[in-house]
Amino acid sequence: MVKVVNLSQKRKLSMTKSARAIALETLIRVFRDGSYSNISLNNNLRGSRLSQTDRNFATRLVYGTIQYKIYLEYQLKGLVKTKLKEPYLKPLLLMSVYQIIFLDKVPNRATLNEANKLAKQFGGRHSSGFRIANGVLHALIRRGAILPDKTDSVKYLSVKASVPEWLVNYIITNWGEKRAASILSSINTPAKNSVRLSTLSDQKQTIAELKKLNFAPQDSKLASNELILSHGGVSTTPPFKEGKLTIQDEAASLVVEAFDFSGDEKVLDACSAPGGKTTQIAEYLPHGQVTALDIHEKKLRLVRQNANRMHVANRVVTKAMDARKVDQYFSGQQFAKILVDAPCSGLGLLRRKPEIRYTKSMKDLLNLQKIQLDILDHVSKILEENGELIYSTCTFAVEEDEKVVEIFLKNHPKFELRPFKLAKIESKTGMLKILPDSYGSDGFFIAKFVVRG
Repeated sequence: MVKVVNLSQKRKLSMTKSARAIALETLIRVFRDGSYSNISLNNNLRGSRLSQTDRNFATRLVYGTIQYKIYLEYQLKGLVKTKLKEPYLKPLLLMSVYQIIFLDKVPNRATLNEANKLAKQFGGRHSSGFRIANGVLHALIRRGAILPDKTDSVKYLSVKASVPEWLVNYIITNWGEKRAASILSSINTPAKNSVRLSTLSDQKQTIAELKKLNFAPQDSKLASNELILSHGGVSTTPPFKEGKLTIQDEAASLVVEAFDFSGDEKVLDACSAPGGKTTQIAEYLPHGQVTALDIHEKKLRLVRQNANRMHVANRVVTKAMDARKVDQYFSGQQFAKILVDAPCSGLGLLRRKPEIRYTKSMKDLLNLQKIQLDILDHVSKILEENGELIYSTCTFAVEEDEKVVEIFLKNHPKFELRPFKLAKIESKTGMLKILPDSYGSDGFFIAKFVVRG
């Protein structure tokens, strides 16, 4: 357990931690140390004795506070009269403000009482943090929530959607103010509980099982073999454990659909971990094989685990390798199909990974573009003459999507884009951009290349 306050280890271990205490510990790690929210939260929950209801509450507090951080910080405007020196105090205030404004079912008195307890618990003997927290939260309740003036549209949208101003400007520049407001609103709606059904299983039977388990499955309006479930928790069920389905976003599953498989191809998944698309490819290869690459061996373990669970392990081989070296290792070898699901900024995942909005910058988009182009350059050298190369990202950034395609085609004149038709959607240009507000899915980009002639 990570030590976040000046308490003796013995005292900390003796505490029975509440959902709010675990949420606060997690937020301190995320805001102070830059820890990944999912990893930190999972580590804290793993050692807890919380009920499922309390675990869900802690999770909501963590992700809600991170998601609305800019908005919550704005609510403290004019209310904090002193410097918040203690590392727990600002996360505690933000978490408490989130409860007051967004959680209608949580009484304000409960939030105030628990904030007081946490301030004393995390602050230590001589801390005055509980007085500061008490004063600020009472003042907020009296004043109510505030927003900037609408005349400054960038500032207004930035605070309302809790998105940095540079990103608001970026979205407005590329899609206009009206569409920007729609996109920014959509990223703060709950992510769908999407699953992809295995094509190797009896899908009707799996759907019947999900209905019996009260997941109320509905067909996706975007992708084939995709279902939208009424709630999460499917990973603990028999259908998941038996490899009848996997958790995969609707937009992400479209990437593999863009290929035209015959079933006996040698396929390269150049950036494969954790293996969702690898296993999806393998399902189409009864007589073929997919080679899955990742730069880290430990991530390839996830690929192999997924392949085993989804009953396609015999169709998958893994290799720890930088995709920018494939033409050296596979010199003289050719692949009929190549997928480059490239490392990217992840801006299309803002709904699922809220901290991304605070950690990325315009500089990141340009740096990632170089890596993406480098990978495409090397993998293109080992594609068969009549092969297909799919490039995809989980971002809507033009620099990582359309601009990468433009530069790649300029540097590789023998390649061209090819239109593709999926089960429920098509691309007449060879490129498909899905924005977060298009279907309520992740934001995604797909481009399909073939050799001219």
